[in-house]
Amino acid sequence: MTSPVEASLAYAEQFSREDEILRAARQRGQEMGAVPILPGGGAALCVLATAISARSVVEIGTGCGVSGLWLLRGMRPDGTLTSVDLELEHQRLAKQAFAEAGFSGSRIRLITGRALDVLPRLSDGGYDLVFADAAKQEYADYLAEAVRLLRVGGIVAFDNALWHDRVADPTQRDPETVAVRELGKLVQADDRLRAVMLPVGDGLLTAVKISD
Repeated sequence: MTSPVEASLAYAEQFSREDEILRAARQRGQEMGAVPILPGGGAALCVLATAISARSVVEIGTGCGVSGLWLLRGMRPDGTLTSVDLELEHQRLAKQAFAEAGFSGSRIRLITGRALDVLPRLSDGGYDLVFADAAKQEYADYLAEAVRLLRVGGIVAFDNALWHDRVADPTQRDPETVAVRELGKLVQADDRLRAVMLPVGDGLLTAVKISD
């Protein structure tokens, strides 16, 4: 029997519906093994980008374009999304999704490579929002780079922050779960950040940079 809490979470997740373009991008991502952010988390990204009138956004993990679509829909019309991924084929499919949604190629900068090789080349304080959905064991390193990249008032967000309900279970000690759990502790301990754990999708850990 479904508990009231489970029913409420399911209701919240279903509140944000994907259109045909997002559903097609999701299907391609699933077929490629690039599991995309769930609709609730994607909608939260869109709202966050809208709330801060994001113009410059970094995405760590392009996948096949689902999260990028949500971000672009929330960003300013003159905004640029910089998206980093190891897989060239994933980025090709993401580019297809962006084109189907009517976004100009000039608004999207796709960089193929390992995130921790690419991020250090990006400008300090030059970005409004950083979203990470890539190698979980590198999340702590992504956080350090994100804080450097963000302007004061900018937002960092991490998908899979609940990691399939494993993070809340202290008996789960696999490397990915431990890494995501450690990320939460790092964010909580960082005086430069003001954070919240949003129970949407698979968990969206979100923090605002309040000081350098």
